[in-house]
Amino acid sequence: MSVGGSRVENVVLKQFTIHSNLSVPQLIEAALARKEGVLTSAGALQVSTGKYTGRSPKDKYIVREPSVISHIQWGTVNQPISPERFEGLYRKALNYMEERDLFVFDGYAGAGEEHRLAIRVVNEYAWHNLFARQLFIRPSGEAPITRQPDFEVISLPGFKADPLTDGTQSETFIIISFEKRVVLIGGTEYAGEMKKSIFSVLNYLLPLKGILPMHCSANVGEKGDVALFFGLSGTGKTTLSADPERHLIGDDEHGWSDRGIFNFEGGCYAKCIGLSEESEPQIWNAIRYGAVLENVAVDPLSRKADYRDNAITENTRAAYPLEYIPGAVASGRAGHPKVILFLTADAFGVLPPISRLTKAQAMYYFLSGYTSKLAGTERGVTEPEATFSACFGAPFLPLYPSVYAEMLGRRIEEHDAKVYLVNTGWTGGAYGTGKRMKLAHTRKMIAAAIDGTLEDAPFGRDPIFGLDIPAEVPGVPAEVLNPRRTWSDPADYDVCATALAKRFADNFKRYEPELPPEIVQAGPKVE
Repeated sequence: MSVGGSRVENVVLKQFTIHSNLSVPQLIEAALARKEGVLTSAGALQVSTGKYTGRSPKDKYIVREPSVISHIQWGTVNQPISPERFEGLYRKALNYMEERDLFVFDGYAGAGEEHRLAIRVVNEYAWHNLFARQLFIRPSGEAPITRQPDFEVISLPGFKADPLTDGTQSETFIIISFEKRVVLIGGTEYAGEMKKSIFSVLNYLLPLKGILPMHCSANVGEKGDVALFFGLSGTGKTTLSADPERHLIGDDEHGWSDRGIFNFEGGCYAKCIGLSEESEPQIWNAIRYGAVLENVAVDPLSRKADYRDNAITENTRAAYPLEYIPGAVASGRAGHPKVILFLTADAFGVLPPISRLTKAQAMYYFLSGYTSKLAGTERGVTEPEATFSACFGAPFLPLYPSVYAEMLGRRIEEHDAKVYLVNTGWTGGAYGTGKRMKLAHTRKMIAAAIDGTLEDAPFGRDPIFGLDIPAEVPGVPAEVLNPRRTWSDPADYDVCATALAKRFADNFKRYEPELPPEIVQAGPKVE
């Protein structure tokens, strides 16, 4: 077997063992023997990702190859690196692997044979390979994949770049080569880089086939009613889509084709800081043998996980296969969504907990992608930061945001989907003064949106943001629904709301020249 498939020629790998497609118990045994982690009392494998406990967006690159130059939105998100620099690092990586054991997983990204990408993941760590096995789609039965991989991920935490000679900004790098069909990762132990790199690959390839890739979770009811939950990390996609009354399709990444939606993955990657059995029983029970716990504090004697402990990072994570969630949709596929929810963690504490959007507003808020980066999800983020992330996923979008927005707009119109903006962030004041929205209240509001009862409520218009706010939702105190009423001083609310409205307007200026007036005018009113 060769690492790198048919694209690596005349390379002989010596002096190490390739562990190909090991089972979950075999990978756990290897990780324990290599002292990569410990077992918790619940049976999960607890590991540490070292000094990098979140993604490294400033160290992500796309190779500036002839076939992609005119399509990529180059900039701070999609940083270019020359083919020569990449080739140099690639050869160094192959040399680095010559004296190390490697773990290989062959699987898929994308449910359904007509959409799926055959992927090979090559790891230096056994626990990284376990992560890949649980997060990507595993081959059915015992039959191995016989076709050559469409894309390969090579992740080598111990292989570090030299910025002076390799042209990187630090020792860490995440590089995508669309022509070689390789993702090369080095200098970081954070396993989420593998998952998000393949998401970025699909975000480039699928629109060329007329398929909308989405940074969203999805679930479906007994009547086939599909709901999508858009949002950046930490906004509640995994938590809110894991609903005991509905069936989980996937927790983070999906495609929307002419036939409906489909999951990109075979597992879930839940943020678990503050996790409790009472508030999130499905996720709690999924953290068992076969699951991977990243950076979660564990008692050295009892081996019980302490989900309240943020000493290592706020970005504690659990990775587990989709089938660990009761009633999850095994096929990873469903029909067209009727309800779409944009989740935002508003650090200003001024957006309503739920509001109804017109189609023009849906396009405006999708392109804006307002949220807050939560602590630990990226290197250097220590407390919530208000930010705008186009399409609720700018770090993973190689193409221009308008490509994805136009596709979403067409899908909404074709299938008459209802769209709501949901604030899972702060209420009663900004971060540091207000409190985080109660999960129980958010669940009730979302349930009302999905089952249609929310449409029967009286609505009022917010004078600044122009959003339609329901006056009542069963099980939710009326004063919670209007954010201005939750502040001790309404005048302070007005100041903060106006400041956020101006941020929206300033951010949206980049899109105005290419959009129709009704979308530009659908945003907040700034005097």
